[in-house]
Parts: sequence; structure tokens; C-alpha cells
Amino acid sequence: QVQLVESGGGLVQAGGSLRLSCAASGRTYSTYAMGWFRQAPGKEREFVAAISWSGGSTYYADSAKGRFTISRDNAKNTVYLQMNSLGPEDTAVYYCAAARSWAYPIGATSWIDFWGQGTQVTVSS
Repeated sequence: QVQLVESGGGLVQAGGSLRLSCAASGRTYSTYAMGWFRQAPGKEREFVAAISWSGGSTYYADSAKGRFTISRDNAKNTVYLQMNSLGPEDTAVYYCAAARSWAYPIGATSWIDFWGQGTQVTVSS
């Protein structure tokens, strides 16, 4: 089993930045691809970013490219999402995710084996 716990969400003004963290437990954590999804009120959960088990490959939704950066530190069992230039459209609950196998369509939630509990990100204008 892999347990995921997100932190770092909060309230930020438009144009600001936040760094989300996802602390993982489980000795096989480093073999999982990791990612972030988000879900805004009244909308379906959508893909944000993913990173391979080694950290050598990263993938981003079009909405995240150029603004968000996903990274992982396997020695610390932690994955991060650095979010810059935030706007109100980024307001959502952000969920950390782990997948043993992850291909295309990369945004499909069906790939995910384990989810975190979510952390709220609110961007004011």
C-alpha cells in the first residue's frame, strides 16, 4: 500500500505562487509514477502534471505548461508541485496521485492506484 498526504495549499492572490507537497509512505513508492490532479466545484477531476518513477520525464496539462513544475525527491518520499503565476481559474482541490502503470490518455483517472486526501488552493482576484 502507498499512502499519500498533501500539504501546502491555501489562499493566494492572483499572480502569486504556492508549492504543494505530497508525502508518501510505502517502500515501493519510488517505483510509482506520481502526479497531480485538481477538481474545481461543479467540474470533473482534471489532470495537472505527472512525473516518471525516476523523475526523468515530466508531463503537463496545457493549462499548467510554463507555470507549474512537478518534481520528486525519492530519498525523501516526496513529490512537489510548484505553482507560479496563479489565477482564479486555478482554484480547486489538488490531489496527489500514484500509478504503477501510466500511459495515454495521460489525464485518465483510471490509471491511478492511490490518491491523497486533497489540499485546497484558492486564488483571489
